[in-house]
Amino acid sequence: MRQAGIWQTRVLRGLSWMDRKSQVKKQRPPQSNTAHIPADTPTIMVLFIGLSVAFLLLAPPAFAQTAAQPMPENASAKSYGDGWDCNIGYRLNENACVAVIVPQNAYDTNLSYGSGWECLYGFRRTDEATCVAVEVPDGGFLDPSGERWHCLRGYAKVDDTCQEIVLPANAYLADASYGSTWNCERGFETTGDLCTAIAVPANAYLNGSGYGQPWTCERSFFEQAGVCVAVVIPANAYFDNATYGTGWRCERGYAASDQGCEVIDIPANAHLDRSGNRWECNKNFQKSKGLCVLNN
Repeated sequence: MRQAGIWQTRVLRGLSWMDRKSQVKKQRPPQSNTAHIPADTPTIMVLFIGLSVAFLLLAPPAFAQTAAQPMPENASAKSYGDGWDCNIGYRLNENACVAVIVPQNAYDTNLSYGSGWECLYGFRRTDEATCVAVEVPDGGFLDPSGERWHCLRGYAKVDDTCQEIVLPANAYLADASYGSTWNCERGFETTGDLCTAIAVPANAYLNGSGYGQPWTCERSFFEQAGVCVAVVIPANAYFDNATYGTGWRCERGYAASDQGCEVIDIPANAHLDRSGNRWECNKNFQKSKGLCVLNN
């Protein structure tokens, strides 16, 4: 390995230099120092460094797996950095570039990544080396991917088949991906697997609602016990189209009572409020026992 050889040469040079330095120290006359250094200290250091270098040389460097390995056949040097890549149509297998084997009913993708092949339209992959035909049942069709199928309109997916939807009388196919496959025509409602006619009472009309009451009473009528009853409007009142209440409201200046609409008796220092059906005291006055008295 090139990198390992460089490091080995540098370490040997370092060991040679330290050995010469050790010999020079041995030739010098002894000096009287207060702290005495053992004479075999350089030898111990040399042994320690030598063992460390040997460990580094024996341990395979992580970066040498691609950069230091010889480039195999069917490979090319990387366009940047060190190392190499397998050519298009080949994949790395251990330390060699082997040809991509395209199975039957597949085609070569000519890409440097992935498996190198894809199944043809109408086939799907079952493992790493097989493409099997997509079996489309009667009443079905392949989707744009070519790997799945869907049922035609008028058919419902049941396991691996497409079963024809049987419509009851007065029904039509529903354009929904879930829930019921059909809806009842206007004027009919779902009753089990059938569409039955909706009984609309007199003075009512179909409201087209998908839930709740399927019909609504005409104007000036209100529902009562499943029928539409005419609203009786008393004197000094008018029809109120609200979905609650009596169906009528009193004119301005009148208040509702059991007998109908009675005129409002406005006391002194008072006026009709915003609704027109009640009175309130003027500013600086307050209500007291049906009158408006001055604030103290």
